[in-house]
Amino acid sequence: MGRLHELFAPETVAVVGATDREGAVGRAILENLRTDFAGKVVPVNPNRDEVLGLECHSDVASAPPVDLSVIVVPPPYVIDAIRDSAEAGVENVVVITAGFSETGGEGAARERELREVAAEYDLNLVGPNSLGVMSTRAGMNATFGPENALEGSVSFMSQSGAFITAVLDWANQQEIGFRDVVSLGNKSVLDETDFVHEWGEDDGTDVVIGYLEGIDEGRAFVDAAREVSEDTPIVLVKSGRTDAGAAAASSHTGAIAGSERAYEAGLEQAGVLRASSVQELFDWARALSGLPTPESDGVAVVTNAGGPGVLTTDAVGDSRLDMASFTDETIETLSEAMPDEANVYNPIDAIGDADVERFEEALDVALADPNVGCAVVVSAPTAVLDYDDLAEAVIERSEEHDKPVVTCLMGGERTRSAEAVLRDSGIPNYFDPARAVSGLDALATYRDVSERTYDEPTAFDVDRERAREILERARDREDNRLGVEAMDLLDAYGIPIPEGEIVDDPADAHAVAESIDGDVVMKIVSPEITHKSDIGGVKVGVGDEDVYDAYEDLVARAHNYQPDATILGVQVQEMLDLEGSTETIVGMNRDPQFGPLLLFGLGGIFVEILKDTSVRVAPVGEDEAAEMVDEIKAAPLLRGARGRDPADVDAVVETIQRLSQLVTDFPSILELDVNPLVAGPEGVQAIDLRLTVDTEEL
Repeated sequence: MGRLHELFAPETVAVVGATDREGAVGRAILENLRTDFAGKVVPVNPNRDEVLGLECHSDVASAPPVDLSVIVVPPPYVIDAIRDSAEAGVENVVVITAGFSETGGEGAARERELREVAAEYDLNLVGPNSLGVMSTRAGMNATFGPENALEGSVSFMSQSGAFITAVLDWANQQEIGFRDVVSLGNKSVLDETDFVHEWGEDDGTDVVIGYLEGIDEGRAFVDAAREVSEDTPIVLVKSGRTDAGAAAASSHTGAIAGSERAYEAGLEQAGVLRASSVQELFDWARALSGLPTPESDGVAVVTNAGGPGVLTTDAVGDSRLDMASFTDETIETLSEAMPDEANVYNPIDAIGDADVERFEEALDVALADPNVGCAVVVSAPTAVLDYDDLAEAVIERSEEHDKPVVTCLMGGERTRSAEAVLRDSGIPNYFDPARAVSGLDALATYRDVSERTYDEPTAFDVDRERAREILERARDREDNRLGVEAMDLLDAYGIPIPEGEIVDDPADAHAVAESIDGDVVMKIVSPEITHKSDIGGVKVGVGDEDVYDAYEDLVARAHNYQPDATILGVQVQEMLDLEGSTETIVGMNRDPQFGPLLLFGLGGIFVEILKDTSVRVAPVGEDEAAEMVDEIKAAPLLRGARGRDPADVDAVVETIQRLSQLVTDFPSILELDVNPLVAGPEGVQAIDLRLTVDTEEL
């Protein structure tokens, strides 16, 4: 039983601001509560003695003991109403009233005060600006919506109250039930993370679904959802897909890993199934709430109609699932049982005159095949087929074999009673074969989510104090960007860097070059010049005799390109043998919701053109870092494709982890690019560095 149990299963609910005035929200909530609520409803209004035939109290303190206060008073009186409830011992509060942070200055100040009062009394507070909450476990509808929910095992949260009213109207028509429903409102106190925790502990919730426009505390949500999704599937629709966040970023990583990619990475790491539409949200929820997960991805299709059978096969091909390859024994048994005209290979076409017995026999044989993990029964209506009897047969076969089966009994009115029979046994029926396959696809995806194991991030032995000193150099400069002059930051965290120094004099450059075996690479060092190669600010293969001229030429090019640029000097660096190596990028962009977002991919000058990258929310462990490497299209280059010597992938994986530790240790790092990180057979070398620092966080 979770911390929010009494929020959803109170014995007494107070409606603060209750009224009998027609059209008032306070009246609508009171009427909704009186409809099915098994507990006691207490109107609170100092200006009434009675509301809708119920004794009305002047305040919560004068009422019988209350478990939940629903507040629907004008904005200036909300804080006093919350405090009054808290002083009376109420721990759960729902604030319906709008007029807070969503309205600007005065409302935002009022919401800050609301949070302070809630923290003072340790309240479980929903809202403000909420439609309310409802729970079929107690028959409670503490909302001002027009519909109550049917009973079910799906718990639903939404940032849009209007979305809830529309969904409930539709869901009642579809006979889809719910456990709890929450309108999150402004999420001033309780947010999506709190409800994921709660429903993860609730035995009556089989699936958590939600409509979210944003997640305020991304890392906390990832941690909570990751734990809950081991046993309870979570399906979300996240709106507001945008690249606006990336447009403001100054680094390669920031430009590529915008806010939408942060949500993609965070939700995937959390084990959340992300639906792309409302239809998909409920299609998946119906499958996940009633069916077991398949042990394998092999799908069997049983149909009496060739066209729908082909559509189903196409849908399987578009999914992560596979059309099961039947064993010889299965094909032989089907051949004996089916008419000569039937197709006994997958999909099984029992042809148009198939009755229930033929469907049942084909499904029974298919589900017994060890290569079949799940099945779709697709049927067009005929005069010889009774859908009600077919529904019973599907239920029996699915239960006997303990494998998930979904149906696509195509039609209108004649499917209704069969759908009800199937629904009572947890089997969803879909009109469209693609939706039926999508439901099975969600089951297989959730199976993999529930079986995941997560390794703890490695705590490497690093020199944090040295790293701090390097970052603090940004305080002494007007520009908060650091470049190759901060390469020792990587060295402090055990990331290999080439031998070299930054100098501000040609003679010093020559001395450094002489101390390095072989030719050197020379680069202009300026915080204003980020794309050095574009202006000729990099010289490769410079011999000792050419260092003076190279130095002067680099400085001249920088001044010609940007006369007011700050020139910190020239970096003289050992020249690495890059033959057989691959240029990669590893970087970080600090997302406002999820925090440090790591990026890995193909690097060098093509990073923003090809955008062959993968992302994760830091910190990451070894397994997640390895997944980042494997996900990029260029991964075969690192593994040794076409006769190339394989790169030291373990060193790449370790570098990602070390960078993860660096950006987790120092929240002051806003953006960071190591590009290129050269990966070769003998290990990795970080060749170039750019980062942006929030000096106020140091």
